[in-house]
Amino acid sequence: MIKFTEISRLYTLNKTFIEYGLIEFVPVGNRPLIYSIIRICLFWVRRKYKNLSLAERLRYSLQSLGPIYIKLGQMLSTRRDLLPPLYADQLAHLQDNVPPFCGELAKQEIERSLGKPIEALFLNFDKKALASASIAQVHTATLIADNREIVIKVIRPNIKKTIQADLQLMKWIAQLMQRFLKEADRLRPVEVLGEYEKTIIDELDLMREGANAIQLRRNFLNSKVLYIPEIYSDLCTKNVLVMERIYGIPVSDIEALKAQGTNLKLLAERGVEAFFSQVFRDSFFHADMHPGNVFVSYEHPEDPLWIGIDCGIVGTLNNEDKRYLAENFLAFFHRDYRRVAQLHVDSGWVPEDTPVEEFEFAIRTVCEPIFEKPLAEISFAAVLVNLFTTARRYNMKVQPQLVLLQKTLLYVEGLGRQLYPQLDLWDTAKPFLENWAKEQISPQQLLKTFKKKLPFLLEKLPEIPELIYHNLANGKSIQRQQMLLISTLNKQQKQNSKGYFYSAIGATSTLVATFAYLQGDSQFAMLASIPAIFAWLLAWRQINR
Repeated sequence: MIKFTEISRLYTLNKTFIEYGLIEFVPVGNRPLIYSIIRICLFWVRRKYKNLSLAERLRYSLQSLGPIYIKLGQMLSTRRDLLPPLYADQLAHLQDNVPPFCGELAKQEIERSLGKPIEALFLNFDKKALASASIAQVHTATLIADNREIVIKVIRPNIKKTIQADLQLMKWIAQLMQRFLKEADRLRPVEVLGEYEKTIIDELDLMREGANAIQLRRNFLNSKVLYIPEIYSDLCTKNVLVMERIYGIPVSDIEALKAQGTNLKLLAERGVEAFFSQVFRDSFFHADMHPGNVFVSYEHPEDPLWIGIDCGIVGTLNNEDKRYLAENFLAFFHRDYRRVAQLHVDSGWVPEDTPVEEFEFAIRTVCEPIFEKPLAEISFAAVLVNLFTTARRYNMKVQPQLVLLQKTLLYVEGLGRQLYPQLDLWDTAKPFLENWAKEQISPQQLLKTFKKKLPFLLEKLPEIPELIYHNLANGKSIQRQQMLLISTLNKQQKQNSKGYFYSAIGATSTLVATFAYLQGDSQFAMLASIPAIFAWLLAWRQINR
């Protein structure tokens, strides 16, 4: 049943829709009905911000609605093939330019969380936020202990209540979709929302973000591809995160990158390498790589290094999902659409009775035109629309565990389009996946797997003789039981055979006695009935022993 908080957020959504004049996004033919319904329900709300462009109104409306909608705007801002430049430029402000909350409140929260006055831990604390995002903002300072420059990230006050109210409303909508939408079984809105809820709730815990950053940093230690700043774990709490301050150029500032002579082609290729390394090598990937969280080091522009921050949302894949994705990618890169279709059937993503030949042809029709083309010449919007249409036709189910990966792919593709539109995504990714696939069956990988399981094997080694003895004993016991069962069955079979023999005698004697009686020879009939009675008794005894 819908609660007051959900009704309140629904009211806020419709109020925002009217105030910012977002009816202009609705197709002209549908405007009168939709607008009339909303206006009747909220007749007292007045249109505002008439002096702003539609793109600005969209940005400010998402910003006013809070974190969940801001993140939607962040993702859309990277998709310049989906949005006109004016809209993409406005939504880009949501990446790291959300209005900050009061610096004094931030100071109070830091002191409350760490249990000490700021002056006891940090020098030069700046109450003015360095950057502000949808869930938290960061302030600069210096560690007293060693004079290292750091940034302090602090969660926005009362943000959890807003997020929970939005999630409750979305759950209600998802449940309605699950109940009334014909394609609910394929789209699985409740499961998908469940995955999203988990990730955004996790993002409210900065201790978890710190642990994620430490793991990512370890995975790319001494790498020329990606750098993750150091986390000071002893100064981190659920609401406060202290980390190394980094200096870099925002990846969205293409002019600045060009001005310092950055090798944009190599940078784009390394972006693809970083993504595939996280997914297939580590099974642990940064799942919030919008331009506000990605920078390029000032050092060595000819040999550029990515810098990633804000690791609150990460994705993981199990071995089965990872193998399935890798095989799909490789089959796709080799244009083996039959293999792609068969993998979808084998994995259960489409019904097992799907005609593979038809599915193969449908995939080929969508994907073949985009091969051997740079990003600048590919309309991913059209490709996605066609793929969704194909998926719907063959009842393909949405996989909630891969939603984060799909979102990250959108970010990576969007960044690649901005940095180096001539990038050949296929040629860049294909060698990496081929090498990864070969490594999975190499002697080195087998040895690595053996080493990984060696402690377990050594732990069980002293128990092996006892396990062998018990298995042999169990084997002998089973063998004895089997022999006993066979003997019993043979005995039963013999008994049944005797029973059938006596039954035959009884039946014959009964027929003779009956025939004699019908002929009027009652004396002979009585004599014949005696063996018949004994034969039936013996037969019953043998069969029921």
